[in-house]
Amino acid sequence: MREPDGSDRSDRSDGSGKSEQSHQSRQPRKRLRPSGGYRTSASFQTATLIYDATYWFCEKFLDPRSRLVDQMVQAARSGRQNIAEASRSAAASSQTELRLLNVARASLEELLLDFEDFLRHRHLPQWSRDSREARAVREVPLRFRENRADQSDQSDLTDLTDQQRWALYAPWLEHENPAVRANAIICLIHQANYLLDQQIVAAEKQFIEAGGYSEQLAAARLAFRQRRERLDEADPSDPTPCIPHCPRCGKAMVLRTAKSGPTVGRQFWGCSDYPRCKGHVQL
Repeated sequence: MREPDGSDRSDRSDGSGKSEQSHQSRQPRKRLRPSGGYRTSASFQTATLIYDATYWFCEKFLDPRSRLVDQMVQAARSGRQNIAEASRSAAASSQTELRLLNVARASLEELLLDFEDFLRHRHLPQWSRDSREARAVREVPLRFRENRADQSDQSDLTDLTDQQRWALYAPWLEHENPAVRANAIICLIHQANYLLDQQIVAAEKQFIEAGGYSEQLAAARLAFRQRRERLDEADPSDPTPCIPHCPRCGKAMVLRTAKSGPTVGRQFWGCSDYPRCKGHVQL
């Protein structure tokens, strides 16, 4: 294949008859921040169970013309979809990831109230947290691990398909008694909320310790420049300004924007080792 200048691209071969460019194209670059992978997360899989169970519960026990049906199904869907969207947005924005996880958490809390209302309005019993029935639903993952034929197998519910996972909960989620179904879904919502709370705490911790996407991009750019300068002279045509070192610890600084205080909205140089070092330089 010819280049625009007439040269033959196949000349740039690694000896195997394949061009260097095509070889490099097969090596995906590692992203600065990973994203995705939500399909194997316990929170997403539990939210999928909740969504499916809510859809079929409303179809069987509620008037399809009722506004409540649409609200419950949409709340269940929102919980699931926002977990997926949060996972995909994690690569670009920690704040967006946190916002979507909190939306998922709020949607499931709304759905929890709807199922509790269903039981209360019909004078049906709601299982206590420590009841035998509630423990049986919570212990499904434990029983799955204990009942494996090969005890050296380390797989868990996240390794199953949606259909296989549903089958484990089918004795409750397909029960003819609406109280059993509603209580089982309530148990699953509590599990999903617990998992989401853990995700939110982890995302907040990562944001505090590692900074947002823009800060990580600036730090990666700085690290790249430092590597390049060690290998060769700096390009004088590069318009990137000289990056100062922290007056406290000597590490490279990162360009930040004040979020509060009298200088809100103004940019300043902050230490790349923040929050361990709070050194800063005003522009």
